[in-house]
Amino acid sequence: MSGAGVEVRHVRKRFEDGRIRALEDVTLSIAAGELVALTGPSGGGKSTLLNLIGALDRPDAGEIVVGGLDVTHLRHPARYRAEMVGFVFQFHNLITTLNALENVQIPMLGTRARAAREQRAHDLLDEVGLGDRIRSYPPTLSGGERQRVAIARALANEPRLLLADEPTGALDSQTGAQIMDVVRRVRDEHGTTILLVTNDHDVAAQADRVLQIRDGLLIDRPERPVRPALQRQS
Repeated sequence: MSGAGVEVRHVRKRFEDGRIRALEDVTLSIAAGELVALTGPSGGGKSTLLNLIGALDRPDAGEIVVGGLDVTHLRHPARYRAEMVGFVFQFHNLITTLNALENVQIPMLGTRARAAREQRAHDLLDEVGLGDRIRSYPPTLSGGERQRVAIARALANEPRLLLADEPTGALDSQTGAQIMDVVRRVRDEHGTTILLVTNDHDVAAQADRVLQIRDGLLIDRPERPVRPALQRQS
């Protein structure tokens, strides 16, 4: 499955009855299959933008289009997240009482038969270099291994867009570099579009393009804006 282009148009988001400006008139384009790093100071709006693109929250104004789908006011955002988007966070959020194979199967529950889920999870863990740790539980895995399991889980439903919020933030530089090798391989082999939040200059340097957000404002404006035709989810 090919990656999904992302179009953010004049998006605004505020909190606490408008007193806190998280995003102000943010416009950007990400091409299908592109790996983009989003940088900027803490509190600048990076995670807020990821949450809006992932339909975990809604903008106060503006429009967000992912893969031709208007996600600004989805009736069924959970379906959009399950079918099109994968999430990776700084802290892996794995369930400690489930082993790696079971954790990766979670997004597939209710959509695939057990044998198909297990095979898909096994293949993904092989892909991220953990084929020999499928029965291991998160407390027995290193930080880098746990993050690899989290990436495998994010890819379970073959998302067209991967949103990663500081995926290397809790790791040492060597382990972070290994995680970025996995991220780049996902983009190269699957064509997945990836938007990655990071404050690590070495991580950002590995992206195709770097955007900066400061005080809710996009500092680097995108080139060649893409305006895909809209499809509204029923």
